[in-house]
Parts: sequence; C-alpha cells; structure tokens
Amino acid sequence: MKQRALLLVDIQNDFCAGGALAVAEGDSTVDVANTLIAWCKTRGEAVLASQDWHPANHGSFASQHGVAPFVIGELDGLAQTFWPNHCIQNSEGAQLHPLLNQQAIDAVFHKGENPRIDSYSAFFDNDHRQETALNGWLQQHGVRELMVMGLATDYCVKFTVLDALQLGYEVNVVTDGCRGVNLHAQDSAQAFMEMAAAGATLYTLADWLETQV
Repeated sequence: MKQRALLLVDIQNDFCAGGALAVAEGDSTVDVANTLIAWCKTRGEAVLASQDWHPANHGSFASQHGVAPFVIGELDGLAQTFWPNHCIQNSEGAQLHPLLNQQAIDAVFHKGENPRIDSYSAFFDNDHRQETALNGWLQQHGVRELMVMGLATDYCVKFTVLDALQLGYEVNVVTDGCRGVNLHAQDSAQAFMEMAAAGATLYTLADWLETQV
C-alpha cells in the first residue's frame, strides 16, 4: 500500500471564532480533524499540519499599506488581497486550535514567514520563489498520497491541493473538514470545483471512512 498522510491546513485560532481573520464555522473543522487523526493513528499513517506564521510587518497585512482589510492591491509584483493582521509569529492567534489533538501531529510546517510575499500553499509561497520543508519531508518518508482539510477552502486549502497535484501527489480533499473565507458567496464551491478539475478526489468524512481500508 502506498504511504499516505493527513495534512491539516492552518487550523489556527485566528481563523476560528473570535480570531483576527475568523472563517465562518471554522471551529467545526476541529472535530473532523480529530476523527481523521484517530483514524490515521490506528493505521500508522502520518499526521502533518501547516501553520501561517507571519512576522508582524508582513506585507499582506492591510495595516502595512494604510488600506482597509480585503482591498485588492499588489505586493512585490503579485496581485494581493490585503488581510487583517493575523497569525503573527508566537502570538495566541497563530497557535493551533486548543481542541485539536496536537500531541498526535508528527510534524508542523510554517509558511508565510517572508514579509515580501504571501504564502497560501503549505508547499510554496504565492510565486513559487521559495519552498517550505513539507515536500522534502513527504519525499523522505515515502508519502505519495495526501488527505487534505482545513482553513480556508478558497485560499490555503485550494493552493495547497493544487501544488500537491503539480508535485505528483495523489490528493483527497475532505470537504466537510474545510471552511472558506467566501469574500464572494461562491468562492468555496468554486475552489472545490477547481481542485476536482485539477485531479483531486473529493470526499465527505462519512464517505472517506466508509470507502477506505
């Protein structure tokens, strides 16, 4: 059987209720994550997590440009949505959700540390200038298949999935383990369609548990 891993994308306080960039129902991903963590652990499969980990002066922050959050602009030559300050390194908001079974996570990968460019994907920054340690870890451990879920569907989950597919991984997305920012009403639905069109297989948690061995 090919090696498989669960990848939990950015299940952090700032993306959950009361956080600086709270995603509607973001907390509801935690129960799905914990169910999948337990499922993986009984099968000896790795559990990984990504963490947005921004310096306080990150260029994606609206505060750095004197504009309102969610304005579209440009950052170092790339189109950029300017966000509220969020997931600042070592802050409470940057921590993984307290109800997430963190003790069972085998490795955590930071992203978004370069203040000059945003990093939605857990693999690369938004211009693929730099890569995180995630792909190297997966290669080293012989992982070829991923289960992906987390926050937010229309940004960090989507770009993580698209990069994983480009890198040659088999990718499964657990849809009810994801929630979106939805700056536009259909953004999450559109993101799921893009992931599927690129080659990802979409499952609900119930479908995954029922069909996988």
